[in-house]
Amino acid sequence: MEINKLRKEVDRLDVNILQLLNQRTRLILKIGKIKNKNGMSIYVPDREKEVYTKLAKKNNGPLPNKNIRSIYREIMSGALTLEKQIKIAYLGPQFTFTHLAGLKKFGSSVKYVPCDSIGDVFLEVEKERCDYGVVPIENSIEGAVNHTLDMFIDSGLKIFTEVYLEISHNLLGSGTIENVAKVYSKAEVFGQCRLWLKANMPRSQLIETSSTSKAAEIASKHKNLGCIASLLAGKRYKLKVLATSIEDSPHNVTRFLVIGKQMPPKPTGDDKTSIMFSIRDKIGALHDILVPFKKEHINLTKIESRPSKLEAWEYYFFVDLEGHYENKKVKKALNELKKHCTYFKILGSYPKGE
Repeated sequence: MEINKLRKEVDRLDVNILQLLNQRTRLILKIGKIKNKNGMSIYVPDREKEVYTKLAKKNNGPLPNKNIRSIYREIMSGALTLEKQIKIAYLGPQFTFTHLAGLKKFGSSVKYVPCDSIGDVFLEVEKERCDYGVVPIENSIEGAVNHTLDMFIDSGLKIFTEVYLEISHNLLGSGTIENVAKVYSKAEVFGQCRLWLKANMPRSQLIETSSTSKAAEIASKHKNLGCIASLLAGKRYKLKVLATSIEDSPHNVTRFLVIGKQMPPKPTGDDKTSIMFSIRDKIGALHDILVPFKKEHINLTKIESRPSKLEAWEYYFFVDLEGHYENKKVKKALNELKKHCTYFKILGSYPKGE
């Protein structure tokens, strides 16, 4: 039969792929020994981006680029663990959106360490109990995650890369949607599902939890309880899906940062730089800090302010800009900016996320 011939050809290709994967891994292990000998970081975001970009350009289908990326993410994840047991701290417990962002970036082969708070994620990496940490920084609907911004003020950790995760919220429970008296989830999640909850569950009590996974754990204990969480969390706690995609906006995306202590990524030509600074309180101060970027035609993609908590009416500013700090124009603009600052810190230059 023709199908049997085709399957034999598939089997032959599978053997070739297996041999090539192991050949690739042996080369990666040799590279790992060189990196270890020279004190270089095992995980290299700029090289990772280079691999993905080259594959996308060479790919002629029928597999779409996103599937190729997913396959290679796991290939690289497996190779990473052979070089070293990489540990990733994240805002837990298991199957939170931060955990899912970590899986999207590092794959399933590395070791994930759940933390109770964003501060604990920073601490695990600072104490070198984990190699990297994953923390949320902003949501397309709810805006900045202030706790993460505040942690950078005193932390010496750097940003290594970023991850964008499309967020889809689901109402989960053990009973039926009509019997759900209480709904558990994070405050930010309730904000992202405000209109749906008002229209469909106006009498249900909304109770805040530390994470969506914790909400799923609580909801699994009684039929009259519900939660808003990921489908993976629902599967973990054996909950039924009562309603899917209940977020108010179809374009609900959360941006996460990967933080670490190792050598920062090199320029890729498609980078972002994050900085933090405070300025003297005077007329036109904010205008003065924007002028250097305008002069060098540098695009600012984000600007946030946070109170310093040390002195009334004193603020820290967090800015994301396009380009790497080794770029001549970026370096010139930052040097000019420093003249107006009482405090200045580069949080990192890293490949733009997708």
